[in-house]
Amino acid sequence: MEVEPGRLRLIGQVVALLANYCWVELDQLGPTGLSRLLCTRRTRLGKSGQTIAVGDRVWVDGIDWPAGRAAVAALEPRQSLLERPAVANVALVVVVVALAEPELDLLQLTRFLLTAEATGRPVQLVFSKADLVSPDEVASWCQRAAAWGYDALAVSTSSGEGMEPLLQRLAQPGIAVLCGPSGVGKSSVLNRLCPELGLRVAAVSGRLQRGRHTTRHVELFPLAPGALLADTPGFNRPRLPADPVALGPLFPEIRQRLGLGCCRFSNCLHQGDPGCAVGSDWERYPLYAQCLSDLLLDGERTGRVADSPDGSGLRRRGQGLEPRLAPGLRQLSRRRQRQQLLDGEEDGQAGTGKVTDFSRPDLAD
Repeated sequence: MEVEPGRLRLIGQVVALLANYCWVELDQLGPTGLSRLLCTRRTRLGKSGQTIAVGDRVWVDGIDWPAGRAAVAALEPRQSLLERPAVANVALVVVVVALAEPELDLLQLTRFLLTAEATGRPVQLVFSKADLVSPDEVASWCQRAAAWGYDALAVSTSSGEGMEPLLQRLAQPGIAVLCGPSGVGKSSVLNRLCPELGLRVAAVSGRLQRGRHTTRHVELFPLAPGALLADTPGFNRPRLPADPVALGPLFPEIRQRLGLGCCRFSNCLHQGDPGCAVGSDWERYPLYAQCLSDLLLDGERTGRVADSPDGSGLRRRGQGLEPRLAPGLRQLSRRRQRQQLLDGEEDGQAGTGKVTDFSRPDLAD
């Protein structure tokens, strides 16, 4: 990277965001022995529409070593982005849900898994508070998750059950992100993995059976050499993808079935359309149908769903939407057929003036 003469510019990684400031961990120690600087953002980054996320690789300048301050001057290209909560350059997304206290909400879990799948990175499902339910129930949930396409881990921060396999999974180089609803025990899991952190935790509300927010911002913590773990604030309603056609491939069950054969329609919504290769004989199909319905209703209300001239989107028909036929299965219109015949006769039989209409048997040879 080009640097202005006389100006020192160093590279590091954003490890936390606090209001309008961010903490950047430098790749090298400064002259005063500091490796972490409290940074602001250069105005030109905001004017160009660039936002800073935890996990970003950034260049800092204007360094005040005695005060431990600097400014973020530029961002390196991101390899991936988890949009909510915003974490860049994610290597593994860990979705944590509790088996009890609060009660597991299957639709909510599915939305979190969809958000994780949208990053294109590996997804690890973790069932926390396994000590609050019977071993049979734990085994049942793990078997159900396996049928969905996830090798789930059941853990208990009280007894330590499942923590060693989870640590081995998270200790791989890169950034792993813990995400999930409030109160499922993400911070407790972190405290068990790294006792020196001493993160604040709170009990679930007894009346509403909802988690209390204890994590207020995203922050990266070192777990092993080269391995970082991000604790994130809990939230209860992840967003769905804007494009209805993009929803299906986020379900491992649909990806598996599409790998065995393709649907007749290139943008099939898997609602029982003719030639659909997915079907409805899988456990989470009602949840897929509900998410799709919510997405289509939201798109109609906000006007985000529109005709797509390139054939990749939905076609509006009256008050509803219908899928387009896959290009390889589309038949030529009669006008196009006649035009091709005319073009062929001009090339090989110029002057005959004979056109055969194959839509009329009485005129065919």
